Amino acid sequence: MGMLERETSSRDLLALAQNKSVSARKELVENISDLFLSPGGRLNEHERALMNDVLCKLVSSVEKTVRKELSRRLATIDDISPELAVMLASESIDIAEPMLNDSGVLRDEQLIEIIRNRTDAHRMAIAIRAHVSEDVSSELIERGSEDVVEALIRNENAQLSELSMKYLVAESRNVDRFQEPLLNRHDLPPDLAYRMYWWVSAALRRKIVTEFNVDMASFDDALEMATKTAMQNHDSGNGVMKSALELVRELAGRGELNISFLQRSLRQEKVNLFVAGLTEMTGLDSKIIWRSIRERTGESLAIIAKSLEMDRDSFASLFLLVVQSRSGGRARTTGVVNSILSLYDEIKVKSAKLAVRHWQRDFGYQDAILAVRDAV
Repeated sequence: MGMLERETSSRDLLALAQNKSVSARKELVENISDLFLSPGGRLNEHERALMNDVLCKLVSSVEKTVRKELSRRLATIDDISPELAVMLASESIDIAEPMLNDSGVLRDEQLIEIIRNRTDAHRMAIAIRAHVSEDVSSELIERGSEDVVEALIRNENAQLSELSMKYLVAESRNVDRFQEPLLNRHDLPPDLAYRMYWWVSAALRRKIVTEFNVDMASFDDALEMATKTAMQNHDSGNGVMKSALELVRELAGRGELNISFLQRSLRQEKVNLFVAGLTEMTGLDSKIIWRSIRERTGESLAIIAKSLEMDRDSFASLFLLVVQSRSGGRARTTGVVNSILSLYDEIKVKSAKLAVRHWQRDFGYQDAILAVRDAV
C-alpha cells in the first residue's frame, strides 16, 4: 500500500466514523486493526503520525462502543501517540481500563495526572499494571482507597520506595488487610517485618519468625546493639525493678544468671527478678519482656527463649510458670501448651536471634509496644 492509498484509507476511516451503522463501526475497527496490528499494515514514521492524528479525531467523534474497542485493540501497541493513549486512558473506566492496565506508552507523569483527576477505578487499573514505578506507587498510596493500596501491595511488579514501605508497615497496624500482602512481598526488609510482629495475627507471626532471615554478622549491628545497651543501662528505671536489674547484673558477673534462676524466680513468685534476668540475658528492654509475659499465646516468649537456645523442656516449664504467675496458679489447657510447643519446635535459632536483634536495635519499638492493646 503506497502513501496515497494510505491517505485515502485515512479519509475512508473518517467517513466510516461519521456513519452510525453497525456495519460501518465494525469496518472502522477492522481497518484500524489492519493498519496498526497486522504485519502487512506496518506504518512508517510519517504515516504513523498521520494515523495517530486521525485516531485522536476519531476518539472524540465516535460512539462509546467504538472507543471501547479501540482502547482494547490499541492497549498493547507501542506505535500509538502518547496523546492518543492519554485520551483513551482518561475516558470512563470501561473504556480506559485496557489502556491503564497494559499500555506501555503512558508515562509516569501522565499516570500520576490520571491518579489525581480520575476515579478510584482508574487508580485500581493503574495499581495492577505490569510495572508501577516508585513515583506512581507513592501517588496511589496517597490518593487511593484501601482497595487500591492493597492491590498495589499485592502487585510484586510495583516498586515501593523505602519511605512508602515504612508508611505501609505503620498503616498495617490499623489496617489488617495490608499485613498479609506486605509480609508476602519479596522486597519487605526483615527489620520492617519484625516491627509488624507486635500487631499481626498468630499465623503471620509464625511466618515472620520462620521466613525472614538475613546475615547476622555485621559491625553496624554490634555498634547499634552496644548503643542500645548503654541507653538501657543509663535509664533502667527506679524502685523494685531497678534493684532487680542490679541484682541480676551481679549474678551475671559471677556466672550465676541462667535458666534455672529464671525458673526459680517464677516459682518464688518474684516476677520482677524473672523480667530483670531475661532483660539482662537478651539485651532487650524490660518493657518487651513484660509484654511477652502478658501475651496469652506465648509466641513472643517462645522467640525470646529460642534466641537463648533454651531446650524444649526448659521452655515448656518456663511457659507454664509464666502462665501460672499471670493467672493466679490456674493451669493452661493442653491444647494451648501443645500449640506453643509446636511453634517452638518450628522456630529456627537463627530466626529467633534475628528477631531479638531487631527488637534490640529499633528504639521505636517501645512506642509500638505501648500502643498495642494489652493481651490480657
